[in-house]
Amino acid sequence: MMLIENISKDLGEFFLQDVNLKINDGEYFIILGPTGAGKTILLETIAGIYRPDGGRIFLNDAEITNIPPKERNIGMVYQDYTLFPFLTVEENIGFGPKIEKVAKTKIKHDVDELADMMGVSHLLHRYPGTLSGGEQQRVAVARALIMKPDILLLDEPLSALDPQTTKKLRTKLRNIQSITKTTIIHVTHSFEEAFLLGNRMAVMCSGKIMQVGSPNEVFRKPNSRFVADFLGVGNLFQGESLLEDSIARINVNGITITSATLAHGHVHASIRPEDIFISTKQIVSSARNSFKGEIKSIVDEGTIVRIEVDVSIPFVVVVTKQSFDDMKLKEGMLVCITFKASSVHVFNE
Repeated sequence: MMLIENISKDLGEFFLQDVNLKINDGEYFIILGPTGAGKTILLETIAGIYRPDGGRIFLNDAEITNIPPKERNIGMVYQDYTLFPFLTVEENIGFGPKIEKVAKTKIKHDVDELADMMGVSHLLHRYPGTLSGGEQQRVAVARALIMKPDILLLDEPLSALDPQTTKKLRTKLRNIQSITKTTIIHVTHSFEEAFLLGNRMAVMCSGKIMQVGSPNEVFRKPNSRFVADFLGVGNLFQGESLLEDSIARINVNGITITSATLAHGHVHASIRPEDIFISTKQIVSSARNSFKGEIKSIVDEGTIVRIEVDVSIPFVVVVTKQSFDDMKLKEGMLVCITFKASSVHVFNE
């Protein structure tokens, strides 16, 4: 387990402010945030490249705040791979154990095992300059894993790859983590990576941790306007909330939105576009929120269609292309939108 307590670091343009995190053993933990949020500095501080100005870091109950990087048993893989160009793939993967003077037979066994696991066995004789980006990244991960790190740090490992290679390597990372049980901290700005890889995630902004939770919890229940905006909730409103019969009724510009999240006073309410049902006719439903409105805009995004409906306040709704075609939706058409009270997340700020 890794425990980060009140870590601060000021590098001028980039900084950390009282960062607190707990990473569980065997967890795939995602750190998500915009450029400049402090994600890479946090990784490098965990790795020991930077010594924090304040705070402490613990690994397996031992404080490592001031321990040199090579003594932390933490592996790190950057997005640019940083392989040794003058060494073969086999030599790159086995470099760490060789420096540690591990027996040649043991190195050969571990290199072969990891090369097979990462799907690069056929590349062992090649040099990095002859490999594709995805192949280089798999070699870099193998080189880090051969040292059996307590924690593997991945700094945007998929950002420089094409979509098809990204998909393959994402699957490979998920499988490797499942097999090795290595604790992984993975920095990214990709929502897809957060959902498909993370057991839990943290959202960062301006050197601070804004929210921690499962991907589903964070995406569906943002705790601040920044998190909601950054994650693209799509429907974020301000209003006055009154509690009535164990529910919250939120007045937003004359429209009353009902929420199962109990909150009183001035609040923000968010509803994800995919949680809103759209129909051309009024339907009978147990959902507490139902409004009539006019379609103002339609954006075809390929497999989904994003629709803005004006019910005196604008709602964004997402439907599949098939549903869109079946309903024959058009701009200017009158429609009904419906969503459950449990789909309305409310937070104060």
